[in-house]
Amino acid sequence: MPAEFLVRALLFDMDGTLIDSTPAVDRSWATWEQRWNVRLGVRASALGMPARDIVAARVAPEDAEAAFLDIERLEVADTDGIVVLPGVRELLAAIPEGRWAVATSCSAPLAAARLAAAGIEPPVLVTASDTALGKPNPDPYLAAAERLGVPPEQCLVIEDAVAGVAAGRSAGARTLGVLGSVPADLLGADAVAADLAGVRVEADGNLIRVVVDQVVEDPDRKMSRT
Repeated sequence: MPAEFLVRALLFDMDGTLIDSTPAVDRSWATWEQRWNVRLGVRASALGMPARDIVAARVAPEDAEAAFLDIERLEVADTDGIVVLPGVRELLAAIPEGRWAVATSCSAPLAAARLAAAGIEPPVLVTASDTALGKPNPDPYLAAAERLGVPPEQCLVIEDAVAGVAAGRSAGARTLGVLGSVPADLLGADAVAADLAGVRVEADGNLIRVVVDQVVEDPDRKMSRT
């Protein structure tokens, strides 16, 4: 059966949820790893965390700022191959005006570069530059909900990363996972969709009914909220 959520606003992650920036991410971080003699041990795109936090955990404290600025420059300069994921444009166009936001672990310059490359203009954008704590802390999604004027518990967070789903849940929102670099059973979301082509929205009075036609996993939770 399809999963359904009844909410007032949708809060999206960016990379891996709305756009595919994986080739650019991999190129940038591979260059950074060579420059700083560091090995991440996992693809940066799978972490879903701010680059500043990823860097700080892997270089000496006195090098952290320079190392972060280096990866930021590399990523901002490389937008080749960034594409909008299936179903995204149609879904965004169907959401009532001013009822969705993007909350990303990217810095403000990087988010602006990637969204411009994809041709996506969110009504509200929260970046890693806007909050003291990034994902998996709830701060990015709390900020996005506040800017939309909607209580977080009346929002649906849509994410492809474990850290992002955790952030959404900690904020009190419902969560929809999208398959990408993380298996469905590890995301910890209320429901998981193969991609956003299998998700549709319908206006329901002052609410938005989100229907997931292609549920990958049903974690045996109630899928709707008024």
